[in-house]
Amino acid sequence: MKRSTILTLAVLGLTLTGSTAHAERYKVDLSHSSVSFKVKHLFSNVQGQFNKYEGYIEFDPAAPDTWKAEGTIDVKSIDTNVEGRDKHLLSGDFFAADEFPVITFKMTGVKDATASGGKVEGLLTIRGVEKPVTLEASFHGVGKDPWGNVRAGFTATTRINRKEFGLNWNEALETGQVLVGEEVDITLEIEGILEQAPASA
Repeated sequence: MKRSTILTLAVLGLTLTGSTAHAERYKVDLSHSSVSFKVKHLFSNVQGQFNKYEGYIEFDPAAPDTWKAEGTIDVKSIDTNVEGRDKHLLSGDFFAADEFPVITFKMTGVKDATASGGKVEGLLTIRGVEKPVTLEASFHGVGKDPWGNVRAGFTATTRINRKEFGLNWNEALETGQVLVGEEVDITLEIEGILEQAPASA
């Protein structure tokens, strides 16, 4: 599979973080976030997501050099809406989930940063293989919800080559093409809760 949080989120995404006196730390809110992917199958695209993940973002729009982000994805939470396909993805042909149960992302820097986002660089580890990736990240704003929690919204996208992470399985077609594409598009939609804020019931 290819393309990130998530990713992300991440990702995974999995997420951004800042560590100055003004930086604020946001914990990823699982119920209002998503870590999804898309890969070509024959002549169309198959989409899926991971349903279990965690991460944090420390973010100060005025100090992009201090942004940080880390995230962890539970590989066995993969969901493509087809049970048999999910089992295949968890097998040794793809994620080898029993041996490598998590995907991780750790931010290492940012380029072309503005108050609304930038190119987030980090290390993505899938199936025990660590590779540098760049996510196009956007910051959508911050504010309080009706329960007094301070929330911030982020989107991050990237594209990876699944074979670079050891996800090599494929089938040749009579047309000379292959069944599954190598490139995977990853999208992290992240809503974070400021950790110091009161939690809603």
